[in-house]
Amino acid sequence: MTKAVVTVIGADRPGIVAGISEVLARHNVNIEDISQTVLDEIFAMIMLVDLSESDVNVGELRRELRRKGEELGVDVVVQHEDVYKAMHRV
Repeated sequence: MTKAVVTVIGADRPGIVAGISEVLARHNVNIEDISQTVLDEIFAMIMLVDLSESDVNVGELRRELRRKGEELGVDVVVQHEDVYKAMHRV
């Protein structure tokens, strides 16, 4: 199973969740968990996604989500779950 962590941060506005989710759905990426909040007009979202049935790899998904993020005015970071876990080991 290939999983990734997707983080999205930027000024709050309508359509952010829809825009990011649309890209994921188009590539058959399953959202396994999602957390979002708005802190003083700053939107923040973290998703754990499963790419095992996807038609793209992590790198391709990263590029496409960055482009969508630019359209939406937010920063999008996609990290393979293994890389994310290794970076945050104590």
